[in-house]
Parts: sequence; C-alpha cells; structure tokens
Amino acid sequence: MAFSHDLLQDKTILITGAGKGIGRACALLADKCGATVIAVARTESDLISLKNESSQRLSYWVADVQDEALYEKIRTLGSLHGLINNAGTNRVAPMAEQSDENIDDILNLNVRSAYKVAQAAITPMLSSVAPSIVHMSSQMGFVGSPGRTLYCLSKHAIEGLTKAMAVELAPDNIRVNSVAPTFIKTPMTEPMLKEPAFADMVMNNIPLQRLGSVEDVANACIFLLSELSMTTTGSCLKVDGGWTAQ
Repeated sequence: MAFSHDLLQDKTILITGAGKGIGRACALLADKCGATVIAVARTESDLISLKNESSQRLSYWVADVQDEALYEKIRTLGSLHGLINNAGTNRVAPMAEQSDENIDDILNLNVRSAYKVAQAAITPMLSSVAPSIVHMSSQMGFVGSPGRTLYCLSKHAIEGLTKAMAVELAPDNIRVNSVAPTFIKTPMTEPMLKEPAFADMVMNNIPLQRLGSVEDVANACIFLLSELSMTTTGSCLKVDGGWTAQ
C-alpha cells in the first residue's frame, strides 16, 4: 500500500537522520510521493545508497544536526514545505549509572538539535505554502520505563515542544505534529530485541502483538506532511500498537 505519487508534488521536504532506519524509509516514501527530498545524515555512504534507490529529485547533505553550519544552510533555502526532525539516539542504563556524558549526548542530540533544526526551518517555511513540521517522538514520550530515564526525558520534551510550536506558529500557517512509534526493528533497536527478556517485555506491552515497521512510521509522517492533514496541528500520531492505550 502506498500514497498517491503526486501527494507531495512540488514540495521540498528536509529529513534528518535519513541514512538509516525510520529516516531512510521516510525519505524513500516522500520521494515516491513526488517530493524534492533533502536527506541529511553524517555518513555519506548511507546517503549514497539512499540516493541510488531514489529518483533524481532527491539530494543529500552530509552534515551533523548539532552543527551550526547546518542551521544556517537550512535558513538559506528559498522555500521549505516539510521537515521530518528524525535524528536521535538512546542511552539505556539505570538512572544511578547514567554518566554526565550520556546526559549531555541525549539532551544535545534528541532535544537541542531538534529545537535548532526546527527553529532554522521556520525561515524558509514562512515563504512556503502549507508547511508542516513532524518531530520524531516515541511512545516513551507518554509513559515511563526502567533504564530509559534519559530517553523518556527527551521524548517528553519533544511532545512539549510540538504543542508549544504548534500554538506559536499557527498564525503563520505552519503546522507542527509528532509521530510516536513503539519499538521498531531498526539498526538502533535490533540488538536490544535479540535479548529474549527484553523482546518478551516489548510484546507483552503491545496489544496488537506485533512490532511496527519503518514503513508504518513513514506512512504516518507523510500523512502529517501532506494536505490530507491540513487541520491537524499540536497533535501526536501514535504508531504504538496500543502500548499507551493501556
């Protein structure tokens, strides 16, 4: 199943963390839906591989989302219709064992860089038609979990940022929403899901009794970028199999 090939026609969409996993799936689907995609990631080989799977419309920037030069480059875009703010990471450990380095890594990448990328995107979006920002959140932005104090902290922050941005930017007709996946099999989660106890815990918390796919998350993101969701802002689209409904 797929969206119309012209759903994002004539729209420029920037996607961070586009080299792997969810970000890559978002880039491929946006490209299939007619968008001019700007894929951002730190690893050029991942971006070259992505480019080889996509149309000529897709271009890529090798950049770190924590780099001020990236924010300035975004501001200089002539127009920007959509942003999927996807880059992020995790550090799993009991709270008593979390190091200052881990705290800084999570807050800088998952929160500060998301804020700075979105802040920069406002400038080109002001001259664009029906712009939309999608922050990558998580079911952990709504619940708590042992060993995930830092990740939960960062994703609860993203949910607050989404709501505040949506209210502030509504007069400029810029919509802001989030997508909150459950555990998805990606390069970041695959090692964790190989642990039987962890895999059992995950499945016991998902009423649908199945993991989501990167394509499931991409579908949600593309819907929120498109004009199918023109009156949706300040909301979260949960792709969590029912985890947070319990």
